[in-house]
Amino acid sequence: MFRYLSSIFVLISAIVSSFSSGNGEMLVPMDDEQTDHLKAYGLAYWAVKPEQGMTVKWLLNYRGGSFLFPDDPRVVSHANIMGVAYESVSAGKTAQIEDEIAHNNMDIVLLEKAPRIAVYSPSTAQPWDDAVVLALTYAEIDFTTIWDAEVLSGVLEKFDWLHLHHEDFTGQLGKFYAVYRNAPWYLTMQETNQKMAQRFGFATIPELKNNVASVIRSYVDKGGFLFAMCAATDTLDISLAALDIDIVPPEIDGTPIELNYQKKLNFGNCLAFENFSLVTRPEIYEYSDIDVSQENYKNAHLKEDFVLFEFAAKYDPIPAMLTQCHRRLIKGFLGQTTCFDKTKIKKNVVIMGEVKGENKAKYIHGTVGKGTFSFYGGHDPEDYAHEVGEAPTNLIFFKNSPGYRLILNNVLFPAAKKEKRKT
Repeated sequence: MFRYLSSIFVLISAIVSSFSSGNGEMLVPMDDEQTDHLKAYGLAYWAVKPEQGMTVKWLLNYRGGSFLFPDDPRVVSHANIMGVAYESVSAGKTAQIEDEIAHNNMDIVLLEKAPRIAVYSPSTAQPWDDAVVLALTYAEIDFTTIWDAEVLSGVLEKFDWLHLHHEDFTGQLGKFYAVYRNAPWYLTMQETNQKMAQRFGFATIPELKNNVASVIRSYVDKGGFLFAMCAATDTLDISLAALDIDIVPPEIDGTPIELNYQKKLNFGNCLAFENFSLVTRPEIYEYSDIDVSQENYKNAHLKEDFVLFEFAAKYDPIPAMLTQCHRRLIKGFLGQTTCFDKTKIKKNVVIMGEVKGENKAKYIHGTVGKGTFSFYGGHDPEDYAHEVGEAPTNLIFFKNSPGYRLILNNVLFPAAKKEKRKT
């Protein structure tokens, strides 16, 4: 019996050693060979955490943006636990991969340190309200939830990466007034925000959100990485353009809209958008003409798939990182803010994904000061028309989602450092 158990132990050791020979590396493919694309990002994040202290190579444009891990039994074990597909590659095969990358539109960036991640989300939010929370949780990536009190108390400087929950930074409570103003969840949200405004000495919720938006803008200026989806994208810029200007109807904040508010907007404060016109009527579920959601809702049959651009990995590594995917055509999905009108996007902003043949951008990126931002239109990449109160999306059924991959590209982006090549 002992001899039989010893033989099994030797066999298991041999199998593990085959993946950890000391002469090669471990490739986690991100093309159609990958069993769980979303968990693969979590594996990369896990490897570069201080506890593991590894460096992971991100192979831009190689097999869907694959990862090359160190030859380490811990990686094999963790990949097996997470259900992530991997391939053991010899030193010779690694050299071939690197040569292929050197001679094509590909590149290598090093992931060296796990970013400290904050998710801006109110306590009243349900976990399934936000696709990023779903993605981070499924991928097993650590994050800290913060909201207005933490932002105004200066905690943002502790984080490398900030995601904005689908917040309404204009202070109009999501413009749900017309339909849901008497709903218990709406009244709770209103009360929670009012108490927060009073706590920090603001007369109204819009004043509170103006100040929060300003702090977030400063965070980006100083070098922060910002990622936002849905209404957090355009309402942040609207709030920044309307600092100290009352653009909220009295039905919502109890104070009159300022005269000539449109002419007083300062687009120079905005991160991504300019020359937009506001929609201030409380019964209209829209903030401005930045967004094209109303058209989508009027034509519910219209599913606007969008195309990812392919960037020169060696010369434009940032947009290349942010668009790594095993698909270039991504199925469309709605949100309160679904797509961005290209005519309202600042000229220095990079469009990374667009609705082909339309004047609509879905996924954009830009630099402000020392930091960057990425805006992604829509609510949930695997729920075409997410409605209030809908059941949560279970990512175990969408573990190869191209749309969710774009979210997780942004999570790893702050950990990346371009590899220095020998000349």
